[in-house]
Amino acid sequence: MDLTIGIDIGGTKVLGGVVDVDGTILATHRESTPKEGGQALTRTIADVAKVLLENHKAVAVGVSAAGFVSSDREVMIATPNISGWNGINLKNEIGSLVGLPVVIENDANAAAWGEAKYGAGRGESEMILLTVGTGIGGGAIIDGKLHRGIGGIAAEFGHMRVVPEGHICGCGQRGCFEQYASGTALMRHIREAISASPDAAYNLLARGDGTIQGLTGHHITEAARDGDPVALAGFNTTAQWLGAGIASLSVLFNPACVVIGGGVVDAGEILLAPTRSALELFMPFSGKLPLPRIIPAALGNGAGLVGAADLARV
Repeated sequence: MDLTIGIDIGGTKVLGGVVDVDGTILATHRESTPKEGGQALTRTIADVAKVLLENHKAVAVGVSAAGFVSSDREVMIATPNISGWNGINLKNEIGSLVGLPVVIENDANAAAWGEAKYGAGRGESEMILLTVGTGIGGGAIIDGKLHRGIGGIAAEFGHMRVVPEGHICGCGQRGCFEQYASGTALMRHIREAISASPDAAYNLLARGDGTIQGLTGHHITEAARDGDPVALAGFNTTAQWLGAGIASLSVLFNPACVVIGGGVVDAGEILLAPTRSALELFMPFSGKLPLPRIIPAALGNGAGLVGAADLARV
């Protein structure tokens, strides 16, 4: 049985796991993410792999990280949140430290593959993944294969332009999808609703420290579950944008399902039910084309790790 190691790079931790051919994580090890990035992070990844290799014989390592990865899955072309990695051949650098073949993959792509192979999209040859968190990440499975594009940067759905001259995005453009349908956007929708009707937001604000700044996503989700109208309105606005974006993706890719992952999906049907309604409302040729199923991700925070490990095997 060929075992591989998947390593997922997060803002605070480098999490590695030994994964078998069934997608089961047999062992894990984590280290803190070095803030300086660069070679320190590269060494940390290698150290995580070496610890796991002490008790498991793996044949390859897959690394999942946020950023643009070259089409040959070797070079980190650009990464927004890790310094000292742009243009670095991580396959060679990590491989020389670990002594195994190494594959590098964008984190959302890795998560999409994990969900398609072992999670919510299992058995589907056409699937879209949207990770809805601080921004929106994406991955596309087409004809049973991960679609990467000629430059390795396909499926950056969060940066589709949905509002001309809209909110400024971290990518440098305006009106990107993630500015309206992400977890960050949810917080903005909530702040706008509170500013418009401060009295109606008393119960919601009381869940934090009484200020808008003191509210967290957890507060908003719990308030929505309790029927708070301001919290529900924020989720509904986010869902309207999310459903509209999925409608556009549906006519491009015609997927069997759209899997929603990321932190915001913790709200469950509070987000997913109005998203399905919005998809039906905004779908071109509504009633004439099959709608994709909108379903929650199944692998949680392990999707990127499992996906990267399997991609190292493929």
